[in-house]
Amino acid sequence: MNPSISWQQVHDKFYRKEKIYTMNWGNIDLSKYLVAASPFGGPIALIRNDKRLVAINGQNIKQMLQIYTSSGKLLHQFQWDKGSIVAMGWAKNEQLICALEQGSIVILDLFGSSIQISLGEDAKEFGIIDAVVFNDGVVALTNNFQFIAITSLHEPRPRNLANIGLLEKPDCWDILPPDQNIGRHLEVYVATKKTVFVVDQIRAQDQLLQKGPFHKMAISPNGKLLALYTFDGRLWVVSTDFQVSLADFKTNSDSPPLQMAWCGNDSVLLHWDDIILLVGPSGDYLKFSYEGVVQLVSEIDCARIISSEKCEVINRVPKANVDIFRIGSTSPSAILYDAREQYDEKSPKADENIRSIRLYLSQAVDACIEAAGNEFEVNLQKSILKAASFGKAFLDYYPSARLVDMNRSLRILNAIRHPDVGIPLTISQYQELTAEGLVSTLINRRLFSIAKSVCDYLEIPSDRVLISWACYKVKSSIEDEESVSRIIFDKLSERKNISYAEVAKEAYRSGRTKLATKLLEFESCAADQVPLLLSMQQDDLALKKAIESGDTDLVYLTLFHMKRKLQSAEFFRIINDKPLACALLEIYAKQQDPQLLRDFYYQDDRRVSSANLIFISNYKQTNVEARISELKAAWKIYGESKTTSNEAKVTEETIKLLHLQQQLENEINHPFVDLSLNDTILKCFTLQHPNKASKLKSEFKVADKK
Repeated sequence: MNPSISWQQVHDKFYRKEKIYTMNWGNIDLSKYLVAASPFGGPIALIRNDKRLVAINGQNIKQMLQIYTSSGKLLHQFQWDKGSIVAMGWAKNEQLICALEQGSIVILDLFGSSIQISLGEDAKEFGIIDAVVFNDGVVALTNNFQFIAITSLHEPRPRNLANIGLLEKPDCWDILPPDQNIGRHLEVYVATKKTVFVVDQIRAQDQLLQKGPFHKMAISPNGKLLALYTFDGRLWVVSTDFQVSLADFKTNSDSPPLQMAWCGNDSVLLHWDDIILLVGPSGDYLKFSYEGVVQLVSEIDCARIISSEKCEVINRVPKANVDIFRIGSTSPSAILYDAREQYDEKSPKADENIRSIRLYLSQAVDACIEAAGNEFEVNLQKSILKAASFGKAFLDYYPSARLVDMNRSLRILNAIRHPDVGIPLTISQYQELTAEGLVSTLINRRLFSIAKSVCDYLEIPSDRVLISWACYKVKSSIEDEESVSRIIFDKLSERKNISYAEVAKEAYRSGRTKLATKLLEFESCAADQVPLLLSMQQDDLALKKAIESGDTDLVYLTLFHMKRKLQSAEFFRIINDKPLACALLEIYAKQQDPQLLRDFYYQDDRRVSSANLIFISNYKQTNVEARISELKAAWKIYGESKTTSNEAKVTEETIKLLHLQQQLENEINHPFVDLSLNDTILKCFTLQHPNKASKLKSEFKVADKK
């Protein structure tokens, strides 16, 4: 059946609304809930939109925050007890941001792990009345009408934006995120009275409009267009710099819509209780009937419509698909598609049709490949791709990679669109998200098997999938450490040189120190292994692994860490039976820390080395009495062994010479300390003191000839 039968025309463009899922979440009335749906086919968060606890049979029932896939499959639900939510939205990596009335935000993952961040003193004092979430931050409006922004969730620093001087809550407002703004900074569009202010951190600029008041506002996904719904029921579309007016459409409605959202970047959806109005770029429109409240979700190339019963996608039909399926189309791609069908029917017209588009056959194959990617229905995808493959066979050269890549992309998209997974990505969204981004999404949802299959199919590294799975296994498993470590090793050993350090770190954070140590035994990179062992208080094992690695820098890192942390006796005990560690410590201490070297020699009972150190370092002393005292200690040590009798004799003579030089300085008032014996005698002669020289000769038995 020709899919164009379900298309609807708006001026010279076609639009289609396709049912993607029947929702599996039971009887949910969206009008009673605060709803936030993530873009890129992301999850849906629901919480009862009540300011107070709901009373049932006289009992207060606390609120439950529920997170579903786009197909209505429950991902997680948990009791909400963190405060009254004024707004919810999704940031990147499918993080749910809840802005709380008391002046803070809560960042949650899909399974309830959360952190709470204050929005500053103003927010705490006055409270929050509204908020808008974007991909990497949030903007909140306080009760004293001050805008506060966090532009990075990684480093959340609340900053007040420029003050407009509002005396009442604005009629509506929206944000232009930094990544969509040519100036690369956050801007807030605030509608008040008849005009709109554009606010950033430095200034608030009045656009001096006269078409207000405005009841609804929405900025397009690409950040270039602004849709405004006026007090008199008109939809006005203007560029975000207010230089170009693109549409002014009268809705004839007495009340503002419940929701207004962009469908891609070229049309706007308006939702009232029973209808949805799609207004195209030319001002023409389509009307769709609905029972009850639905949720509109803007996407970069379409919009999702989520109701209690179904999830639908509405978008403009891409040109490639229009060219093939429009009734009466004579485009090369349409003729190629017909030729394939005629070939299946063994009709000679197939050859005639191919001949007629011979000059445009390459473009027709391209168009068929593109059109296949734009379809959700699998049989239709196959039919169009068969036409592309059929046309390719008649070309002398055509890069097969285009067809292969589209086949791969569609296989992945069809797998994740399955209701059990519930991620209805379009091909444009997939290309924007990238394969790595999709893998991250699957990891966030703990769909490790699918994520691994995607990596293997696309031949991209699957290390992070395996590591994420292992971390989850560590946290969730109730098996003993030996079993868990073996299961993890059996799975991760599929990949060469994969790091176990992150998994071990997760095990340690989860209080499973024994498991962390076992996992680190599998780690091949000592630079990842050793620091974690040190943080786990496994100093002896860390030093052993550092030594085994042969990396002296790593050994030094371990030694310095242990030296700072441990008592000297414990430190020396650990390194005592490790010759490499001792040698490196000795080299370092000789150059940088003589006292450490002295303690090391003493602890190791290396008395001769200790005496040598005293003798060498003695010359750095300035106090002669202290030097003599230290030399006496060295002399005593040398005297304990016959093997060091020469050293003992030299030390004794050095002490004697120092004594005599000190006496000479006192008597002659000239410096003598640290001169050699020969120089001391020479100086006595030079200073006309031959008797002093003779005394030195006799004391040290200097030869007459010398």
